[in-house]
Amino acid sequence: MVDKIKNRLVVQLGFSAISNSYIKGFLKGTIYTGKSKYLCVPGLSCYSCPGALGSCPLGSLQSMLASRDIGFTFYVTGFLFAIGAVFGRFVCGWLCPFGLFQDLLYKIPFVKKVRGIKGDRYLKLVKYLILIIFVIIFPLFVVDLIGQGQTGFCKWICPSGTLMAGWPLAIASKSIREALGYLFVWKSALLILIIVLSIIVFRPFCRYICPLGAIYGLFNLFAFYRYTIDYDRCYECQSCSKTCKLGISVFKTPNSIECIRCGDCIKSCPSQAIKRGLLDHRVRCMINGQE
Repeated sequence: MVDKIKNRLVVQLGFSAISNSYIKGFLKGTIYTGKSKYLCVPGLSCYSCPGALGSCPLGSLQSMLASRDIGFTFYVTGFLFAIGAVFGRFVCGWLCPFGLFQDLLYKIPFVKKVRGIKGDRYLKLVKYLILIIFVIIFPLFVVDLIGQGQTGFCKWICPSGTLMAGWPLAIASKSIREALGYLFVWKSALLILIIVLSIIVFRPFCRYICPLGAIYGLFNLFAFYRYTIDYDRCYECQSCSKTCKLGISVFKTPNSIECIRCGDCIKSCPSQAIKRGLLDHRVRCMINGQE
């Protein structure tokens, strides 16, 4: 089924629209609090977005770790493991609203597009540090006066929260505008920087900052949805690697932890040697009785 999806942009727009379809929230500057908010959506979609019908798994994970009342919940961790084990970073490429936002920004014409920032190899490690420090350590050990942990990533970094919640709520609500302070200024500046970079570099937030992408990326190595190379057809022309906006050597590492499954490499392959699907291509052939 997934293999038949051709138009990634349509899927991105559709999923983002459906998961953030509470129009009344945008008009009145309020947050939807219905029962669906107990459920997580796969991508980085802010709980406080006026239109959000579900919760961000990363925000939910931090809230769980930060709370001294709720305790450990298997739902959030189970959700992340289940989605990661099946899809890996397919979520980043197809189902994340902030990923869509960066894709649209990159389509804006610019004098010169850059394949990667200097030090790209090491900058990619930053998202893992952010995952450890701001998503895990902050909620567990940085506490307020009543002993509740701090949701470090949501509070200090998350540009998706600023874009989807901070800015819309500030525009719609006078009382919220009057309460804004230095934290809003800092996060707005960070979002603006990411917007500018996204015009020049393909998905800088996904590459260097996003801890949710870091989690899903680790699952790429063994997720059910995966890319495989038919080496009987592949003659290493490197067309896939030249096409990849993330600079991945696809014919060498088709399941790289950086791959967001956009499918550009598949379209570029002249010999159709790259296969994708919920099972390894060789396993599918065995099931179908092919050699």
